[in-house]
Amino acid sequence: MSTERSTPSTLSRFDAIASPGMRSAIGVVTFALLTAIGARLSVPIAGTAVPFTFQPLAVLLTGALLGARLGALSQVVYLAAGMAGLPVFATGALFAPTGGYLMAYPFAAFVVGALASGGAVRNLLALLAGLAVIYTGGAAWLAILTNWSTAVVTGVLPFVLPDLVKVVMAWVIAGRLRERSREFFAA
Repeated sequence: MSTERSTPSTLSRFDAIASPGMRSAIGVVTFALLTAIGARLSVPIAGTAVPFTFQPLAVLLTGALLGARLGALSQVVYLAAGMAGLPVFATGALFAPTGGYLMAYPFAAFVVGALASGGAVRNLLALLAGLAVIYTGGAAWLAILTNWSTAVVTGVLPFVLPDLVKVVMAWVIAGRLRERSREFFAA
């Protein structure tokens, strides 16, 4: 006969007292903050106005772990914080050369969240689709400021390899946390 007592974990106790709406709000704010932290981890790259950041990783995880609706909402909250003057953007302003990437974040999180509900291959494809949305927004904005070839050369090509590493990181992290996070944060 075992003398061990079964005690609920802190997380399961929180689940019991926090309403679904409160948990959703916590998820939205947490992932908006994660995106802001990703912006602060910024490294300038010679020859481009677009710095290397961990924002794409945060955005992809947001969609994968919160789902389409809450993931997009989290990124809208992130953008609203920046537009309100909080220092959450890597370049300091929404309408800087990186504005297209930033404006694409809610759409990318939505796409990832909408598509990432299958097996491992489908989830990887969802993350790649989200990255494509980010690149499309960023390159389109840069093309308005310069031209398409310059936008692709300075705003996409230098980032493909590092961003593919971020996709793999997001795939591994989301694969381990997806079920529990969607369960916890779902409204």
